[in-house]
Amino acid sequence: MKRLILAAVLAAGFTGAVQADDALKAAIASEHRADNAKRDVYRHPYETLSFFSIKPTMTVVELVPGGGWYTEILAPYLRDKGKYIGAAAAPDKKSGMALRAKFDANPGLYGKAVTAVFEPPSRYEIAPAGSVDMVLTFRNLHNWVGNGEDSLKTTFKEIHKVLKPGGVLGIVDHRLPASMTQDKEASSGYVHEAWVIKMVESAGFKLAGKSEVNANPKDKADHEKGVWTLPPVLANKDKDREKYMAIGESDRMTLKFVKQ
Repeated sequence: MKRLILAAVLAAGFTGAVQADDALKAAIASEHRADNAKRDVYRHPYETLSFFSIKPTMTVVELVPGGGWYTEILAPYLRDKGKYIGAAAAPDKKSGMALRAKFDANPGLYGKAVTAVFEPPSRYEIAPAGSVDMVLTFRNLHNWVGNGEDSLKTTFKEIHKVLKPGGVLGIVDHRLPASMTQDKEASSGYVHEAWVIKMVESAGFKLAGKSEVNANPKDKADHEKGVWTLPPVLANKDKDREKYMAIGESDRMTLKFVKQ
């Protein structure tokens, strides 16, 4: 009898995992992503979010969603059973207004999504303490480096504060080879992986894993205009366009941390 009960429990758990997996695939394959889906070949959203162990029942914060590339996956995925929080500039500022307008323009997709304020180094109105299962940020950390190491540590402490015990912080950013010098502003857009790990762990996190899913060995991080030389920005416009398109998007670290 015990074996039958255990088998039933395991079967139910497996079914739940499959359904969550299917829901993520469906969100990524949705027609509303027609334009952004072209970048999936570089950004690997299914593999990346699976590595972070996302589930549709979670409360998830995305820091600095920007144009909403990942928002278009996360908000619909979390809509029915979880909660999506887009943490950007205050509502009276351009990026904050743009995010709210994106939600309001399509309530079918984003009707339950909410906004919050994240303006390092001064404002961190993200969520109540201990209320969040996961915090994600994609290609943003390099922008915070110029605030200084002390400020960056404070930023990670504020993120740590809103997570539940065992909550996950997922980071994807442009990776600078260890043999190259990182300046205080990270002006190239690239940062050292080991340094990022050190900064995050100083705030009470523990590195839970690293993935090479977003690695790109073609990218040597030595471009004239930094990471913005590569697609999708192509800062040099038509100059050497074919060369940079052949490289593709940047080499990226993909790091998973857990709140201790």
